[in-house]
Amino acid sequence: MMPFVVWGVAICAVLAYWAAAAAAKSWSLARTAGWTVGWLALAAVWGNSASADSPAQGHGAQHGHGAANESFDFAGHMVSHVVAGMAVPLLLVLAAPVTLALRVLPLREARRVSRVLRSRPCEVLTHPLVAATLNVGGLWLLYRTWLFDYMHGGTWVMWLIEFHIVAAGYLYTYSLVGVDPSPHRTSFGLRAAVLVVSIAAHNILAKTLYADAPPGVSAEQAEMGSQIMYYGGLPFELALVVLLCHRWAARARRRPEMSAPDLLRTT
Repeated sequence: MMPFVVWGVAICAVLAYWAAAAAAKSWSLARTAGWTVGWLALAAVWGNSASADSPAQGHGAQHGHGAANESFDFAGHMVSHVVAGMAVPLLLVLAAPVTLALRVLPLREARRVSRVLRSRPCEVLTHPLVAATLNVGGLWLLYRTWLFDYMHGGTWVMWLIEFHIVAAGYLYTYSLVGVDPSPHRTSFGLRAAVLVVSIAAHNILAKTLYADAPPGVSAEQAEMGSQIMYYGGLPFELALVVLLCHRWAARARRRPEMSAPDLLRTT
């Protein structure tokens, strides 16, 4: 049942975006393609997770909670992490769904969206430090504590964690390189620092998984999965670096009279 729900949500999201893009008339085909590919990729990995990460796989399922067994496909699980937590958020953020919504919504609804964007909760959640903590900090919590073991003890726990990975990845990407309106955008210097530290923390986590497998995961699977996490995530980390630097350079070209410290504070 769950894969059908996942695919249903993905198709609805894609069709809604297509309808809005058609109403906007001059909307970018690249953004539409990014949104479409992002949702279809998410549905593919989540649909696979519904069976591959089934709690029935874990010996802990017999005890009401617990780890995957030695045959658990940790490498496949990590492919899902890279796609859902890194690739999909980047594609969805660059698709600028909020900008599209503001363009096609009636004035009253558009103002409501704007009020949400300016709200205090939105400011907190989209701050790079908070978003990075939810994203990379959440991964450390998942893989280096009992939570990974507990994840396979119940379907609702698994899906809650899967949702967190995507949502945190989206907030993190948006806080750094988002193209949608952001009344609370922080300085280039802060975003660059957060990005560097986050990349380091993500890669250190991958190395710890290589050296010390999570509970119930074989050493061979841990090595494969950690390499996928480290090398598979590299292209998306580099993409964030390139996008952030490109935004800073574009800002510098538009504001040639500003000094470098000023640009670091305001970009």
